[in-house]
Amino acid sequence: MKRLFLLVALLLVGPALAQPVPSYFSRAGHPDAWSGGVRMIPIHTPHGDFRVWTKRVGSNPHLRVLLLHGGPAATHEYFEAFDSFLPGAGVEYIYYDQLGSAYSDQPNDDRLWTIDRFVDEVEQVRRALGLNRDNFCLLGHSWGGILAMEYALRYQQNLKCLIISNMMDSIPAYNDYAHRVLMPAMDQRQLALVQQLEATHHTDDPRYMQTLVPMHYEQHFLRRPFAEWPEPVSRSFNHLNQHVYTLMQGPSELGASGTLEHWDRSADLHRIAVPTLVIGARYDTMDPHWMEAMSHRLPHGHYLYLPNGSHMSFYDDQQAYFTGLLRFLRGVDRAAPARGGAARGARAAPEAPAAPSRP
Repeated sequence: MKRLFLLVALLLVGPALAQPVPSYFSRAGHPDAWSGGVRMIPIHTPHGDFRVWTKRVGSNPHLRVLLLHGGPAATHEYFEAFDSFLPGAGVEYIYYDQLGSAYSDQPNDDRLWTIDRFVDEVEQVRRALGLNRDNFCLLGHSWGGILAMEYALRYQQNLKCLIISNMMDSIPAYNDYAHRVLMPAMDQRQLALVQQLEATHHTDDPRYMQTLVPMHYEQHFLRRPFAEWPEPVSRSFNHLNQHVYTLMQGPSELGASGTLEHWDRSADLHRIAVPTLVIGARYDTMDPHWMEAMSHRLPHGHYLYLPNGSHMSFYDDQQAYFTGLLRFLRGVDRAAPARGGAARGARAAPEAPAAPSRP
């Protein structure tokens, strides 16, 4: 009788044992497994062919987040705080240095540094990584938020969800907020010195950063003493491609004056129909009231407000940032049609983050 029971048990369990259980750290089916998740992806442009650096962390075929860093031309490195939260939640994410950034090719051709060309690059990266509407979530921070919005406006049919982190949908509105709210609250003597150094193109003067760090960076960029900033943030700053940054953002740290100066998509945001989370913070360089209004312009928009955060809110309001982000991602994943089941249009609304407090 015991032998009969054992035989039946083996027949029932055997097929399950023969099929390996999928693991978050599985290497199966990943062409980048041999290189620890790193892939150099070829990018074709009208001005030459180049390669960009990506690195996959984890393995979740249903929830894959591509991270778009800011700058322009910063690096993926300041996103490394995500290592403390997303693996434990089972979310696959992909680091990515855009063309011109540290680990990717850095061609010397100013014709490459346009929004349209960057959007086309993201689409080439998506295809190379096999991301699609059933698994592809795009998270853009700062300049990466501009790129994420532009990508969604052109290619939202490829997206499962979108996250716009610490970026307004209008540079003119961003500049207005800096002049109307941020600058009046600064020490006016120090502000005048910074503006004088910018106007005379002397931003390499040691006084420029010595003044900006306590007045601006420690107040609105990352609310910690500069000497205590996380090493990944400092490393990313040290790898910034200053030429591309200045060309697109402009030389000033108190507003945009480069090629992005007149960028404005506030009238187009209603066209983005995928579930979208907008993340704003009380002390950010970006107006949190404006960002809350952005979430209302999106047909399936949600707003996450961080009362202690600044521009790098995934550091200075970290727990609230990742709690809200993961709640949104889980809600989107739960609302997706059953695997291989219901039609795409039958999805329910994702769970929204907790209601924000107003600044």
